[in-house]
Amino acid sequence: MAIQSTSTTNDASPLRDLQFTTLEEAVVDARQLLESGYVRHGNWSLGQICWHLRTVQDPSIDGYPWFFGLFAFLRPIVRRLLLPKILSGNSPRGIRTAPIFVPAKELHDEEEVVAFEKSVERFLQHHGAFHPHPGFGRLDRDTLHRVHAAHAAHHLRFLQTKGES
Repeated sequence: MAIQSTSTTNDASPLRDLQFTTLEEAVVDARQLLESGYVRHGNWSLGQICWHLRTVQDPSIDGYPWFFGLFAFLRPIVRRLLLPKILSGNSPRGIRTAPIFVPAKELHDEEEVVAFEKSVERFLQHHGAFHPHPGFGRLDRDTLHRVHAAHAAHHLRFLQTKGES
């Protein structure tokens, strides 16, 4: 397992320098945050983050809403400009997500960590085709896995284990 985690300061907020090579590592990190408690340095709780990760990840198997295909002609540009940054752990901050992927304010951390873990298991056990990613288009299994793992690291870095400084 290659969880890399150190505290850093970015825009006056201590964020972890977090990179996952697999989704299983994201589940381990979410479970550790749940067990130890955490300090938020962003807008979302652990439960909200896990809900968001799962609702962005599940459409890889189930399909995205039809309107996500309206801007498919931009995918080659987005793929060329943004995909390398995301896969390198340099995800941009402050990009708003589609409203359907914004979590409710009151979610239970434990329930959402369990649901995220089940979503990861489902993703890993899926052997059929994956739906095209709304921003990057059709990706092979390994690249899609890396995208979801990087997305998890991007969000979970905003939570710091209690006692960590």
